[in-house]
Amino acid sequence: MTTTSHPVRQGLAASITMLAAIMLLVAGTLGILRGIAGITKDELFLIPSEYTYQFDVSTWGWIHLALGLLFVAVAIGMMLTATWARIFAYCLAALSIIANFLSLPYYPWWSMIMVGIDLVIIWAISTWNPDRV
Repeated sequence: MTTTSHPVRQGLAASITMLAAIMLLVAGTLGILRGIAGITKDELFLIPSEYTYQFDVSTWGWIHLALGLLFVAVAIGMMLTATWARIFAYCLAALSIIANFLSLPYYPWWSMIMVGIDLVIIWAISTWNPDRV
């Protein structure tokens, strides 16, 4: 059985892949900015008095900065259509959801927005199947 590739499907698959890569790039950039704000102990963050997962604001800053840098690297890999980048994108988006959930009391609105962006990233990556194009 031979299959022919359909140009519309290929275009849609490429569009979804680029959407995922751009969302990774945006999430990475926002993570880097959030990390820098945390490291410099910006007045932007709330400091909860009693919280189970309480870290110093600069610790959360380093966590988000590292995740942001990894997101940008994986986004570049996604733009180059590397298979390893798709695998790492799933893992990083899941880690980012966990990190943003745990830092929810420090900056609630930003954390909720980032969890939403991470869910869109997972959806966009999982939607594209290069074998079905």
